[in-house]
Amino acid sequence: MSKDSSPSRSGRARRGRRGAVRQVPLRTHWLLLGTLVVTLTLALLIEGYTQHMFGSTPDGAGMVQGPSGAVPSAVSNGGPVISPQGGAGGAPRTARPRPGTVALTFDDGPSAQWTPQILEVLRKHGVHATFFVIGENVTANPGVTAQIVADGNELGVHTFTHPNLGLIPAWQRTLQLREAQLAIAGATGDTTTLLRPPYSSGNDSVDDADWTAIQQAGREGYLTVLTTQDTEDWQRPGVEKIISNGAVPGTVPGVRVNPRKLPAGQVVLMHDAGGDRSQSVAALDQLLTEYQQEGLTVGTVSATTGLSAPMTKASATDHWMGLALIWVLLLSHWLLTVIGWFMIAAGVLSVLRAVVSVIAARRHKRMAQHGWGEPVTEPATVIVPAYNESAGIEAAVRSLVAQDHPVEILVVDDGSSDGTADIAESLGLPGVRVIRKENGGKPSALNTGIANSSFDLLVMVDGDTVFEPDAVRKLIQPFADPEVGAVSGNAKVVNRGGLLGRWQHIEYVVGFNLDRRLFDLAECMPTVPGAVGGFRKEALMRVGGLAEDTLAEDTDLTMALCRDGWRVVYEEGAVAWTEAPASLGALWKQRYRWCYGTMQAMWKHRGAMLQRGPAGKLGRRGLGYLLLFQVLLPLLAPVVDIFALYGLVFLDPLHVIGLWLGFMLLQLGMGLYAFRLDGESPGPLWSLPLQQFVYRQLMYLVVIQSTVTAVAGARLRWQRMERYGSLQAPTGLGAPVAGYTGYTAGVQLTNIPIPSQHQAGPPLADSWLAEAARADHSAYAYEQPNYPYTAYDYRDERPADPGDRRV
Repeated sequence: MSKDSSPSRSGRARRGRRGAVRQVPLRTHWLLLGTLVVTLTLALLIEGYTQHMFGSTPDGAGMVQGPSGAVPSAVSNGGPVISPQGGAGGAPRTARPRPGTVALTFDDGPSAQWTPQILEVLRKHGVHATFFVIGENVTANPGVTAQIVADGNELGVHTFTHPNLGLIPAWQRTLQLREAQLAIAGATGDTTTLLRPPYSSGNDSVDDADWTAIQQAGREGYLTVLTTQDTEDWQRPGVEKIISNGAVPGTVPGVRVNPRKLPAGQVVLMHDAGGDRSQSVAALDQLLTEYQQEGLTVGTVSATTGLSAPMTKASATDHWMGLALIWVLLLSHWLLTVIGWFMIAAGVLSVLRAVVSVIAARRHKRMAQHGWGEPVTEPATVIVPAYNESAGIEAAVRSLVAQDHPVEILVVDDGSSDGTADIAESLGLPGVRVIRKENGGKPSALNTGIANSSFDLLVMVDGDTVFEPDAVRKLIQPFADPEVGAVSGNAKVVNRGGLLGRWQHIEYVVGFNLDRRLFDLAECMPTVPGAVGGFRKEALMRVGGLAEDTLAEDTDLTMALCRDGWRVVYEEGAVAWTEAPASLGALWKQRYRWCYGTMQAMWKHRGAMLQRGPAGKLGRRGLGYLLLFQVLLPLLAPVVDIFALYGLVFLDPLHVIGLWLGFMLLQLGMGLYAFRLDGESPGPLWSLPLQQFVYRQLMYLVVIQSTVTAVAGARLRWQRMERYGSLQAPTGLGAPVAGYTGYTAGVQLTNIPIPSQHQAGPPLADSWLAEAARADHSAYAYEQPNYPYTAYDYRDERPADPGDRRV
């Protein structure tokens, strides 16, 4: 047994300043997140309501007329301007334009493109018209709406989103008219009493449902304006056809009418929005010329029928409410446009990431078949930091003693209160030293192990991890290259039962198999996991050991090594088995710590973005990748989910489902390839679609929580991880090599006899997996070791060619 003799890193000098950082748990950020989600949801509902819930079919286009027995004959045979309760005793009353006059009307506007051109033609001919506007279009083009009124034209309501008023409930009719009225009040400061129901035409087309809507509108103060002559410009039949349809019956083109025998007044319908209206603009110019040549008077509905001014000044309340409505809709539309572009960019990046990752994985796999040079046979020191690891320390230590490579094993007990050190000592295994120290955290324990190590090659392993017998030997082989300062091993999940276990297994396999291979090839490995990592002692001493100012000490250390010029690689054959969280609560705590610690390390090493050489590769490649794919894109994930629901409700559900299936197939393809590289059965991939509905949401909530914690300046403490103790190591191990002081080149030293390549019976890891599957985990909850990247499991049993050297 030894006492702590390690030096402390300079992090303690800054502890006073950090001590002022608050460590209270955050709560208000969830309220903020909820507010943002509600705001986005409301924006989407507004956008869906205004953009996708009104009829896109032009007025008069194939609407089927229902029964009309309840429609008074005075209406069906009367004039196009209807006051449902305006006659004697509340009877309906109608009116029509005076003979020789044309009430020129435009529907569906305003349009930023076509309405100004229509206004220019009207100004050219010195005439005015009535524009029946859609409220949503008014909010999108308030300036154009104001210009309509400024030119002397008048406005009428064409509802807010263009529904068929006869087919919606009474409360929706009121809402449609009220919203449109507020939009007009906000844009112009005026209100109007004129209404043209969408999909209406002449008096003879009014059915019972339409009449009910007209009566309700009358009670709310509106006059309904129908049409007598539809130019059918919405069909774009050609300029000549539109002119022909707009010709007043009883007139001859170019011939003035007889003042004593004027033709009947007409309400002419045209459109200034709803599609390409170039034909309408051209036809209007010629049509007005003909009207004026024929001596007809063209004007607004009120001017041609003798109505009192339908437009009056809006109240201050309505004006300000209208302005608020306009700004809410404009901001909503702008926000969703920006988010839409971000989502397109995120989709493109996700596809590119998948393609690049697969290409890199294939290349890395081919390169892994070559050796690193002469076999590395020198012994290594294995450091096991342990804090209350009584459940798993025996299995971990026994698996290390069973290594087929000479090792020194240091169990650094960091002030455990559950007898961890006593258990390790009671095993009586040669070559195992237990160092007791006061509790100081995992970095402090690892620094103590480094200071007490006997050899130049170090392996760091968590107290709940069990190594394969050849893991240390394979892990240190890359050190044949003097430029390699650290090696990432391959951590595998042992408890894969249940959905949560399968999901983590999928994440480990795909994440480690693809991301780590990509990082290795790009020479920007950001993390050597604490569960299984090899280090050159010289490299650790040059960077000052492990710092204590981040929660992700393994990420911080790896980034420091990269910035110091060392190469960090990935060795897929160095396999270690570890337990994964078996409850959502434990998983949340684990990933929260990983993510927050990774952000700390990224911020600490942000200067690498501007450096050159290996540090620059880490900064621009590694940190850029982490920022993009592990911070920014996960922050957009809630938006993606909300947009998906929006698409199912307001857009084409088949299109949305098709996109989702496309991305699922992309993930499935990546998963199949990663599982194939890993030698794993693809069976767990059946749960991949289910992963999108619970696991994925948990992961992006972790990123949101971590981001808010980082921005708020709060600080988390390193947390102990409770263990199941389900991993088991075999008994009857041979004695390790202890007190080794030198080695002979070309002679391989082992702790136990190396089994034959064709040894009968299941692999050691398979027996552990079977035991873990049989274990009762119901009474335990714990977390996994502190490293922020997922791992995958792979074993390549083919022996390396000593004559080859990995590039």
